[in-house]
Amino acid sequence: MKERQRFAMARQGVASSMFAMALLLGIIASAPQSVDSLGVCYGMSGSDLPPASTVVRMFKSNGIKAMRLYAPDKAALEALNGTSIGVLVGAPNDVLSNLTSKKAAASWVRDNIQAYPSVKFLYIAVGNEVAGKPADLLAPAMENVHAALAAAKLGHIQVTTSVSQAIVGVCNQPSAANFTKEAQVFMGPVLKFLACTGAPLMANIYPYFTYAYNPGDMDIRYALFTAPATVVKDGKYNYQNLFDTTIDAFYEAMSKLGVSNVSVLVSETGWPTGGGKAATPENAKVYNENLIKHIRGGTPRHPDAIKTYLFSMFNENQKPKGVEQNWGLFYPNKKPVYKISLDVTPDPDSPAPAPGPESPAAAPHSY
Repeated sequence: MKERQRFAMARQGVASSMFAMALLLGIIASAPQSVDSLGVCYGMSGSDLPPASTVVRMFKSNGIKAMRLYAPDKAALEALNGTSIGVLVGAPNDVLSNLTSKKAAASWVRDNIQAYPSVKFLYIAVGNEVAGKPADLLAPAMENVHAALAAAKLGHIQVTTSVSQAIVGVCNQPSAANFTKEAQVFMGPVLKFLACTGAPLMANIYPYFTYAYNPGDMDIRYALFTAPATVVKDGKYNYQNLFDTTIDAFYEAMSKLGVSNVSVLVSETGWPTGGGKAATPENAKVYNENLIKHIRGGTPRHPDAIKTYLFSMFNENQKPKGVEQNWGLFYPNKKPVYKISLDVTPDPDSPAPAPGPESPAAAPHSY
């Protein structure tokens, strides 16, 4: 995550032996029955993280079927070889300009994708939250990577990019949403490419930041999926949580650029457990468990399952101090920060989740 862009989002109003190991780690209350729509981001900005081989075992033992890597990491990819874990791998921002060369793109694919034939690659995200003039390079770089994959007979791997929710001027009503003027310049070509290839647009969605920037303007239950009734009415659509509102704002912004056949994949979302307003393990548990239950049903405008990646596998001590270091499901010592269930199979006999209590006011935190 990029701290400065996170706050920009908020200013605009806008994730057997295996079973025995899962019990030992303690993060899962019950083995998941179906988590095809759910992945977890594996960030590596920590000086004390376990080896990649251990992390992959943790993914497997916890039934996590998809992983986001922010860059091709040799140790992680070697550990993933032969597993059934689906991989979203990033072509990071610092290689973006190189990928505008067809030769360099082919080399990148050869070294980082073809070199691991037994890894189940699903997506390549060219760039993460690219902003400013470099964003103009996204579409050409994506086209070159796509062409290199096709030439390598790996055309089943979809190429896209991951954007910040800051590029959508999200109002209370999704129907009023537009891409910012700066974003419209590069999103036009990006969306044209995605529409032609059938790949989704990846977006990093964080209700937490929208709430935390000005908590007096929002009931926290709207951010935590626990509002007891409709909060926002937008024509015939009723919104009970900010997650849905933001995703549908993306769809509406795309439609205003003439694109209606590109889906939204949530490439990051979550809730922090420390370092800021309402950043507690209790709220993180409420948000993530409700999110996991919710994503199978889609949004009011798009009632299809939402592929989603939780941020993040670990707390990362090399991130900026504050909330940025406190998004992990696990501590680096492999102990859970809090226990959650990853079971997304709905129970028809279970009542709707009760609204979670708002945390006591945190100590003042300078953003």
